[in-house]
Amino acid sequence: MPDPEFILLGDALWLDFVNTARSRTHDRVDRFHAPADYHRWTKAEKLASDADAIAFEDVLEARERLTALATSLATGRRPPSASVDALNHALGGMPGRAQITRSGGRWSMRLAPQDALRALEAVAWSAAVTLTDPAAAVRQCAGATCDLFFLDRTPGHTRRFCSASTCGQAARVERRRRPR
Repeated sequence: MPDPEFILLGDALWLDFVNTARSRTHDRVDRFHAPADYHRWTKAEKLASDADAIAFEDVLEARERLTALATSLATGRRPPSASVDALNHALGGMPGRAQITRSGGRWSMRLAPQDALRALEAVAWSAAVTLTDPAAAVRQCAGATCDLFFLDRTPGHTRRFCSASTCGQAARVERRRRPR
């Protein structure tokens, strides 16, 4: 059962990480107040926690950089160089190996992590995969009070809500209430 403390609707690990400082209401709720909060989030995401090995300020800094990246991608702007630099720095320390894969009838080469990634490394990897995937689009929920980010993989990038059953349903109800 998902942890009710965290909203895990981003469809990408890094967006779930960014969404820990966002909410579905006008009142933004930061869910990371201490390293223990970050540790609980890593467990909710079923990641190897690195809360004891990394400074909590670095976790918050990474989230800030990734929020800037999500915002720029959702608005169609060029990603901030500081965010890309932070990703490259995080990816630079990971041991990996080159791997040839076939997808959609095409061969491609990619770097695959060699060992299980610690939480913040997995977040950086997820962001890098999204950034380099031309079929992925980062969107911000169109819900009236929601500011969560999510990954839109629909063919025409037409998804508008983080959750059809919550924000999407609320929008449908509101549309029906409006006078014609």
